[in-house]
Amino acid sequence: METNKTLDLHEITTENPLKVCFVCLGNICRSPTAEGAFQHLVNREGLSAYIEVDSAGTGAYHVGEPANSKSRMIAERNGVKLQSRARKFEYEDLEYFDLVLAMDSENLDDLKHLDRKQLYRNKLYLMREFDPSPGNMEVPDPYYGGINGFEDVFDMVMRSCEALLDQIRPHIRM
Repeated sequence: METNKTLDLHEITTENPLKVCFVCLGNICRSPTAEGAFQHLVNREGLSAYIEVDSAGTGAYHVGEPANSKSRMIAERNGVKLQSRARKFEYEDLEYFDLVLAMDSENLDDLKHLDRKQLYRNKLYLMREFDPSPGNMEVPDPYYGGINGFEDVFDMVMRSCEALLDQIRPHIRM
């Protein structure tokens, strides 16, 4: 599967796992869907000791809340569990995570603004930079839309997560 972006990653081992964080605005729809989808793929391939997965929001609107009920329903229909609780992305997360994937350009701009000294730009990506058929680079916010929006987001995110894992896999040393 060909993607739009190539990663320059460190050697991934159990002692030095890859730390990935997915980011949207409120951390209740898109980023927990991406976190759950990616964790599902990581678990399915027996790679959970090599890859740490998390999600966060650029805003603190829903801190402590579970993923949106529609996001959870669509994910569960596809065999994916969304178990995270919303949290706000903090400056320290820029240092901690190896890859930070924003769901849209506004979230990416917020992350870049947080990185005032431009120390972590090489870690910041748009989620759909890894989508083999992106259309555009935005994962749209389904919050105010109907169920079809949540289904579309799940499909976009799953495609992107599969392609992302394809790029990560060669860096894993078992």
